[in-house]
Amino acid sequence: MSTISVIEVKTTDQLKQFVRFPMDLYKNNPYYVPSFINDEINIWNPAENPALQYSEAKQFLAFKDNKIVGRIAVIINHKEKKELGIRKVRFGWIDFIDDFEVSEALIDTAINYAKEKNIDKIEGPMGFTNLDKAGMLTLGFDKLATMIGIYNHEYYPRHLEKLGLTKEKEWVEFELQFPEILPDKIHKFNELISQKYRLRVLKFKSKEEIIEYVDPMFDLLDETYKHLSTYTPISDEQRKTYKEKYFKLIDKDYIVCVADDADQLIAFAITMPSYSTALQKSGGKLLPFGWWHFLKAGKKNDRANFYLIGIHPDYQRRGVTSIIFKEIWKLFRKKGVKYLETNPELEENKSIQLLWQDYNPVNHKRRRTYSLNVI
Repeated sequence: MSTISVIEVKTTDQLKQFVRFPMDLYKNNPYYVPSFINDEINIWNPAENPALQYSEAKQFLAFKDNKIVGRIAVIINHKEKKELGIRKVRFGWIDFIDDFEVSEALIDTAINYAKEKNIDKIEGPMGFTNLDKAGMLTLGFDKLATMIGIYNHEYYPRHLEKLGLTKEKEWVEFELQFPEILPDKIHKFNELISQKYRLRVLKFKSKEEIIEYVDPMFDLLDETYKHLSTYTPISDEQRKTYKEKYFKLIDKDYIVCVADDADQLIAFAITMPSYSTALQKSGGKLLPFGWWHFLKAGKKNDRANFYLIGIHPDYQRRGVTSIIFKEIWKLFRKKGVKYLETNPELEENKSIQLLWQDYNPVNHKRRRTYSLNVI
């Protein structure tokens, strides 16, 4: 009988194996979407990932018969403890073959790490912060993954539940089909809201014009989600990193910003063309030819992903979202986009889910984190 061995990632070659393992595991899966390989490697570099300034992390590989059969990372976010009083070991980047001994060995690794640190709880899958990917897929295994969601085999949650882990948090995702024609009442309502609160949609001629609004966008994110029990403010280092990491991918046409009569940003939304198929074709690499697939996806695509939305509390529940969605509808009509997929939203966050109610949302994916008390 073969035994399972779990080793800590120590070398550059081992880190590359850690990053590439899911690409091998899902090689023939039509729904899996790889991450950018370089980005995945840089996550574990303190010079590239500001979260490592206040976190500690380790990565592990599981072997059976001298073959890699699983992986897991464990993380302690000390900022989370300081600001929210939450002390736990986060586990993430968890992938494994359909072998219970393998998943057990990986979870045992997280449990032992927590005990070593005298921490009584593990939870995952999740990243370093609440802006990272989180949640194991429990519905939607036959749906194409997105850049902002984790994909996993259907057997993953069964393994964790067999190991005694239970649901901690739940996220829902929706698919919307935009109408060919926007009803007259929506046009009239938009005019009424814009005039009543003296609001206007900002128009950008170039991506550079957006830069001055990036920090106000992060401020609005903090204001929008600070009521959620798990939310921690975005640090200056994180803002800098996200600007450098994602700004190059953003199409200015897919950003909607709304300002008041004092030119203060009061709401914004960021959507992007779906790059899932482009990532599949590129194998997680922009070079030498991956960029071509992204260029094509940005120019001609009938699908888009909803990434971020922020609305100042003073303007929530006042119809501002109708202004945002009218602008999105106009853009999608121009670009030929018919379907929009939302990002994962906490099941408890009903105010965000209300944004989609007029567009016949279909809850096509669900995901959750699992937790276990270990001491």
